[in-house]
Amino acid sequence: MVPQIVKGDLLKQDVEVIVNPWNRNIIPWWLLLPQGVSGAIKREGGYEPFRELARAGPLKLGEACLTGAGTLPFKGIIHVAGINIFWVATKFSISRSVLNAMRLVEENGFLSVAFPLIGSGSGNRGEEFSLNAMLGAFERVETKAKTLIVRRYDG
Repeated sequence: MVPQIVKGDLLKQDVEVIVNPWNRNIIPWWLLLPQGVSGAIKREGGYEPFRELARAGPLKLGEACLTGAGTLPFKGIIHVAGINIFWVATKFSISRSVLNAMRLVEENGFLSVAFPLIGSGSGNRGEEFSLNAMLGAFERVETKAKTLIVRRYDG
């Protein structure tokens, strides 16, 4: 499948679930400075999704975990471990994150999902690297869910 690529704000998309490119850093979530997508989710949706994520325990690289959406208008947030403990995303971590997130979309019957560019910010990869790795993973996905990749709109 080929996802639709759009520019905009991930948190403003008309979808049932969004993807948060979480990292698998061993530092507790409450000690990390909010930045990127996770920071936006914390600011606009509150801390409850991250408390749920903490109860699930550390994610292995490329794993995905579904939580509630806090005060955001979504049915849930799929957190993926797209960034390793050294704050670097790899083709492997990005691809596995996409595949595991889409597995949760299918298992839960979600009709739509929006992804940011996994690893392009805190994962220290550029947008093109992340986009190409994601598109490669989506080639192995079969779904009827509306699927977006949201590129940041900078004005």
